[in-house]
Amino acid sequence: MTGEQSEKRFESHVRSDPELIRKLYEGRLLPSVQVDVFRNTHRLFATRTVRRGAEVRRLASAEPLSPDVPIPSRSETYDLFDYLSRNRVASLLILKSGRISFEHHDFGNYETTRWLSMSMAKSVSTILVGAAIHDGSIRSVEDPLTAYLPELRSTAYEGVSIRHLLQMTSGVRWDDAHTDPRSERRQMLELQIRQEPGAILRYIANQPRVAEPGTLWNYSTGETHVIGALLRAATGRWVSDYLCEKIWSKVGMEADASWWLEAPQGLEVAGSGISATLRDYGRFGLFVMNDGVIDGDRALPERWVRDCGAPRQVGGKRTDYGYMWWPVPDRGGSYDDEALSARGIFGQFIYVNPRRQIVIVVWSSRSKPKGAEAIVDNDFFNSVVEALR
Repeated sequence: MTGEQSEKRFESHVRSDPELIRKLYEGRLLPSVQVDVFRNTHRLFATRTVRRGAEVRRLASAEPLSPDVPIPSRSETYDLFDYLSRNRVASLLILKSGRISFEHHDFGNYETTRWLSMSMAKSVSTILVGAAIHDGSIRSVEDPLTAYLPELRSTAYEGVSIRHLLQMTSGVRWDDAHTDPRSERRQMLELQIRQEPGAILRYIANQPRVAEPGTLWNYSTGETHVIGALLRAATGRWVSDYLCEKIWSKVGMEADASWWLEAPQGLEVAGSGISATLRDYGRFGLFVMNDGVIDGDRALPERWVRDCGAPRQVGGKRTDYGYMWWPVPDRGGSYDDEALSARGIFGQFIYVNPRRQIVIVVWSSRSKPKGAEAIVDNDFFNSVVEALR
């Protein structure tokens, strides 16, 4: 079945069905329907296009990675065949020094398929905050959030800095459980289904404070939606347009991407909803691996990528979370490679290892939002690094 046939089949029997969207987040879709959703998500909600540039930067081939690479995980040793099949991987791309060492598509995917990012979008959003600091639209991560979003004065976000927001340490209450219809994350989804301009930010602003800013880490898709509002206020641009201007049109992307909106002509849902091709996610990973430098021109502050992926001390405790990127230790527990990953539910990843010059993109269609993998993804990433070293 071609991609066009897949989209037509999806359009004819699903369209934008709220119950389908709820079942998606609950992990209650049959595998074939779930795959169709992940590669046709522009039909679920209003979207804005992220335009590519005029020139496509081709990715050459490198010496291929052997599928027999050993992957120790959970007291067993697996190989690449196991990782692909047991973790329900839909597409996989491995780049070494900007060249393709391995590429595979499954479940009817192909090179031009676009796939839903889920929370990988959070990491894209914080990279854009770095771009806004570099171009002077945002002065500093120490600035109070209300300097850019005065509508958040006299809310729980009063006194919260941009750094607190980036680290998800605002102290504002949030439950990000995808499978619980009572959670704040699911209430945010309901507002997205309604497609009402400004409704999500108003909902987030009405949440109470449960800790002083900077003292408690709490994973929150709501925080990333505020990041989107911050970018819109600071740059005067829609987030998709800003992504196009700063990165997407400059790094040789092969296709336009799309980004979910809270409503037609409304704000992007900055914590989720980018759809792009496998190789374009890989090109974004290369941009991060190269410290935000494009053809010799810097688009991010120096050390921004390092700060994005650095573990933190929060409330006297070590927190393995940066600016909405996840630090990835090597097998011995060291962070010397400064590896980091963007990750989304159901098994979506962009893994970036600057020291070893490796980028890995994983698309999956796992049975549940979290915890459904048979092989630990970080174990796979480290096995690839060891094999390509």
